[in-house]
Amino acid sequence: MTQQSTPVPDNGMSGQPADVQATFCATVVDQWVHMGLRHAVIAPGSRSTPMALALAARSDLDVQVVHDERSASFVALGIALAAGVPAALLCTSGTAATHFHGAVVEADLSGVPMLVLTADRPPELQGIGAPQTIDQIDLYGAVVRCFADPGVPEAVDAHVWREWAADWWMSAVDGDPGPVHINLQFREPLIGTPSALPPVVDWPAVDPDSWFMMRPEISGLASMIDHRRGVIVAGAGVDDPGAVEALAAALQWPVLADPRSGCRHLPQAVCAFDSLLRHAPFARDHVPTAVLHLGAPPASKVLGQWLQASGATHVQVHSQQRIIDPLGIVTERVYGRPSTLCTELLPLVKGATGTPWLARWQHAERRAQQAIGDALTSARELSEPAVSRSLSIGGEHLVVSSSMPVRDLEWFGRGEVRTTVYSNRGANGIDGVIATGVGVALGSGRPTVVHLGDVAFCHDQSSLTALGARGLLLTIVVSDNDGGGIFSFLPQASVLPVERFEQLFGTPHGTDVLALAAAHGLAGCTVADLAGLEAAVADPAITVVRVVSQRAANVTTHDRLHAAVADALG
Repeated sequence: MTQQSTPVPDNGMSGQPADVQATFCATVVDQWVHMGLRHAVIAPGSRSTPMALALAARSDLDVQVVHDERSASFVALGIALAAGVPAALLCTSGTAATHFHGAVVEADLSGVPMLVLTADRPPELQGIGAPQTIDQIDLYGAVVRCFADPGVPEAVDAHVWREWAADWWMSAVDGDPGPVHINLQFREPLIGTPSALPPVVDWPAVDPDSWFMMRPEISGLASMIDHRRGVIVAGAGVDDPGAVEALAAALQWPVLADPRSGCRHLPQAVCAFDSLLRHAPFARDHVPTAVLHLGAPPASKVLGQWLQASGATHVQVHSQQRIIDPLGIVTERVYGRPSTLCTELLPLVKGATGTPWLARWQHAERRAQQAIGDALTSARELSEPAVSRSLSIGGEHLVVSSSMPVRDLEWFGRGEVRTTVYSNRGANGIDGVIATGVGVALGSGRPTVVHLGDVAFCHDQSSLTALGARGLLLTIVVSDNDGGGIFSFLPQASVLPVERFEQLFGTPHGTDVLALAAAHGLAGCTVADLAGLEAAVADPAITVVRVVSQRAANVTTHDRLHAAVADALG
C-alpha cells in the first residue's frame, strides 16, 4: 500500500541544506525586526555562522561583536534594560553557552527580556565525543520563559518559521518578561544563500495589563490603607513616577525612594531614609500602620528591619510573577504594573489629611540632606559616599555595582534629580557591571556613567576589549580600595584576626586599574577631589576615572555621616 505524504507549499527555496539554514535564520531575524528587534550581540564562533550572517546582513540592526561570552551576555542585558525590548544574543556551541548563564539568571530575576541563541551540533554529532559539543538541552533550566530546540532547519517547516519566531519573541516580552533560550542546530556547510522569505506574520501587540491580577479587589485594598499613617516604598520597577506622585499626594504619605525607582524627584520623596531610620527616636516615632511596596525592595537592611518590626499592613505590587518577600512581611500581593494600581486606588482614598505626617517626613528629609551635604563638603578627602552623591546628579544614565556603590547611592545620593539608575539587583552579583553599562549606553544612545569597585572592575575586565572602538559616551568610575570594601561593614571584619579577614574577605589584589585600562587603549586618570571628579566625568576623552579609598576609613566615613544626620534630628 502506497503511503501518501502531506503536500508541502512550494516556497521556491533551494534544496541545498546550507541555503535552507540561511533562509531559516534570515526569516527568524526578519520577523523579530518586524516585532521590534533593534540590537544584536554576537560572541564570535564557527557553528553560529548562519545566524551571525543573518544578523549582520541587516542594516536596520545595531550589531555588536563582543569577544567574551560573559561580557556579551551582560551587554545584551544592559541593552534591554535601557531599550525595553530584548536584544538577540548569539554564541557558538559548547562551553560558550555556559558563560551566558549569569546574565540569564539576572534577566530572569529582574524581569529583563532577552533572546538567547546558542548554536549547536546536529544530532549525529551528539554523544560521540565531537569537539565543542555539550548537552545544551534545557541548559538554563527553569530560569527561562521558554526553551526551544527546533532542530536542523528543514524546508518542509518554512511555513511555520515566522510563527515560531513570533512565539519566541512574545515569550520574552509578554506578561512576565524574561529570557528565552533558542538552541539552534546547524550542519556543515555553514554558509549558504537565503531564498525568498515567507511572508511576515502579524502578531497582537503586548497588553501590559492583560494579566493584571488582584486579590482582594481594589476596594478592599483601598480600605486596608486609607486613613492610615503609611509610607510608599518605591523601588526598581516603578513604570510611572507621576502615578506614584498622585497617589502619595492623595494619601499624604512619604515616598521612600530607591534611586532605581525614578521617584527621588517627587515632592513627597524621602531619599535619606536609611540614615533617618538609624536614629532610634525618629524610627520609633514614625512607625507606619500601612505600607505600599512598589517594585523591588531597596538595598537598605535598616529599612527592612524597621518595616519588619512595624506590624503594619503590607501591600506589594510588582510586575513579575514571582514572590519577592525576603522579610516575610507582605500581607497582600498584586501582580501587575505599579502605575495601574496607583491609578485604580487614587479615586478611592482620601489619606491622612489634616495630620502633619507627611510634613514631618519632609522636614526630616531636608535636615538629613543638609547634614549629609555639609559633612561631605567639610571632609578633606574624596570619600566613596561623596563620589556616589556627585554621580547621582552627574549624568543621564548611571549604572552602579550591586555592592557598596548601589548602597552609597541609595543612602547618600541627592534627591530632586532625574538621573536614570540601573543596577543588577535581581541576583545581586557584581559580574558584568561594565558590560551592563556598555549595553545601557548602546540601548539608550545617551551618555552613561558606570560606578563600581576595583574588584568588580577586575572581574569584568574582558569588557574593556575593543571598548574604545565602539564610540560610546561611557565613563567608568572606579572606587579603588584594593579589595572587597563591602566586607568591612560585616561582622567578619571585627570578629576575625586581621590576617584571616584579609585573606578571605579583604582580598587585596594589587591591580593597577589605570594600567589595565591603558592596555586596552583607554585613557584614564586618578582624581582627588570633587572638582577633579566632575571634570573627568565630563571629559569625553577619559574613559576610566580612579578614586583612591581606604577600606577602614570608608567605614568611619559612613558612621560619621549617619551621626551627622542623627545630630541634625537631635
